[in-house]
Amino acid sequence: MSHTAHIRSHRKPRRSASTIAVRAGVAGGVLSTLAVAGASGSANAAEPVTQTLELPTLTADLASQVAQSADATQQAAANYQLQAERDQAAANAAKQAKSDLADAKQKAAEAKKKAQEAARKEAAARASRNAERTTLSTKASTGTSTGTSTSTSTATGSAAAVISFVKAQIGKAYVSGATGPSAYDCSGLVQTAFKQVGISLPRVSQDQSTAGTQVSLSNLQPGDILYWGSAGSAYHVAVYVGDGMFVGAQNPSSGVGEHPLSYDPPTGAVRVL
Repeated sequence: MSHTAHIRSHRKPRRSASTIAVRAGVAGGVLSTLAVAGASGSANAAEPVTQTLELPTLTADLASQVAQSADATQQAAANYQLQAERDQAAANAAKQAKSDLADAKQKAAEAKKKAQEAARKEAAARASRNAERTTLSTKASTGTSTGTSTSTSTATGSAAAVISFVKAQIGKAYVSGATGPSAYDCSGLVQTAFKQVGISLPRVSQDQSTAGTQVSLSNLQPGDILYWGSAGSAYHVAVYVGDGMFVGAQNPSSGVGEHPLSYDPPTGAVRVL
């Protein structure tokens, strides 16, 4: 035994193969971990690429919003145009209404003027008729002749025949539409009387009042046709028989009778003989 055998050696003991293998495994694991971490870091570094890929999606949304905004603007413009057209139509309608109102006022003024003129003429004609009636009434009440012939006895020819006929009908009934021989209405009596002397008269009083020559009530002759109302629209007729008297079919209550002109003053007369 060596005299140094009991002294320990300061040399490090050799590592065994197993220890080296373990350490190599650990180192490999570390390297693997680093590799994974590096890969993860690389993956994280690639994120901007992913964000860049999302840009087209954002751009499409923006384009859609722009299109919607354009549609809204176009719709607003269309609405403004429609409103402008409506406003113009309303203005045109108001202008036309104003023009129509002015025309209506002018026409109303013209119609009023014409009505006033017609009323004035009618009043003048009425005054003239009233004056003639007053004259006739005065002459009838005093027995003064109202024509060139003063009595039926002086009537000759056709006038005498007409007067003779109407006087022969006195007392007969008044029946609307009747022309004899037992009853008459006013124009039926006149028509039948003049038929005796070969004169054909219209059937109704309106037409009989214009059948001959208009004569003044102050210049009546026996045989003249008297009428009440306006010429062409008379509502009653009779025959003047002289001496301020007339014969006519008056109404259902009085029938055919002879009366003075003052009984019911006529408004006009026509001469057919």
